[in-house]
Amino acid sequence: MVLPPPPCRHPPGTFARRSVLLGTAAWCVSAVACSGGAKTSSAASTSSSASGSGTPSTAAAPATMSPSASESPGSGLPRAVPWRPGAGEIEPAAKLAAVQLVEALGTWPVGQGGEQAGADRAAALGIPASSASRLAAQAGSLMPTADAAVVRVIDAQYGGILSDTASVLVVCDQPTLTGTTVGPGGTTVDVRLSRGSAGWRVTALHPAAPGPAKPLAPPAREVLAQSRIELPPASAADIRSGAVHDTVLRAMLQLAGAYRLSVSVVRSGHPLDVFGTDRPSDHPLGRAFDVWRVDGHPVVDPATSRSLITAFMRAAAAAGSYNVGGPVQLTGGATANQFFSDNTHHDHVHVGFTT
Repeated sequence: MVLPPPPCRHPPGTFARRSVLLGTAAWCVSAVACSGGAKTSSAASTSSSASGSGTPSTAAAPATMSPSASESPGSGLPRAVPWRPGAGEIEPAAKLAAVQLVEALGTWPVGQGGEQAGADRAAALGIPASSASRLAAQAGSLMPTADAAVVRVIDAQYGGILSDTASVLVVCDQPTLTGTTVGPGGTTVDVRLSRGSAGWRVTALHPAAPGPAKPLAPPAREVLAQSRIELPPASAADIRSGAVHDTVLRAMLQLAGAYRLSVSVVRSGHPLDVFGTDRPSDHPLGRAFDVWRVDGHPVVDPATSRSLITAFMRAAAAAGSYNVGGPVQLTGGATANQFFSDNTHHDHVHVGFTT
């Protein structure tokens, strides 16, 4: 099923107000400013008590962000809810810079659609005009044809994180307004960033392009109908495209017998290669999926039981995955490399297949 929009857990503000207030800080965000005063290598994000799909930070909103400024950009659309990383995230500044640009490009009031208006919104974050125009031109499925739209981030996970480069996969719900009709929508954007002396800055956008829907075999239909498998819009579209292998779909169904899975990424919107290498990733081949939340508990949250996550990782291996990554390094796999852990996988569980 497609995930519902996230709950608002701190005072939201209008997109325009946020653009003015955050200014250049949203473009090159220092890690200290975004992590509440300290960088940390521990994995943490939001409270596991979050009841919705998105995970707005539990940290207090800036004092200048007025709750009264939370107007919907179009009649009938939900309000924008700014996403914030938790205090324990690895490199929270990278995620925040990625998310704020996605929110800017994908949220607009009536009459402010189109590439030029998107570039103006990006520039309002402090992004140089030439870069803002280039990034708006790369927005693709993040800027659909509509009178108005609202991006509400479901999750932001790493597609890869190195010392000075990163890929942040921003998973979005995006209802749109066309005339008087509100329609569902959403996408996943692979946001590339680099870090310099001023902080993290966005260098490129790679939005999901799942492809058209096709007649589906029973495993795909069962996954789409299974309420214990939560699929964001791009992942659901991946499955409807027929490009996801049955081994992946059957593993999802098997895991759903014991767990509620909140999937973040299946095929589209993920880097083509394993980040920082020239090895093809299993995701674009339709042979992997990532899970950001298990039984309602975010993987990245330090309050989430490690025994829950390790049990889920072992269950994924038992479901046929040859390559299970997560925040805990497990031993005892069928092969020496069946389980792995690194900074990239501190915020989700990767489940990969050979066929």
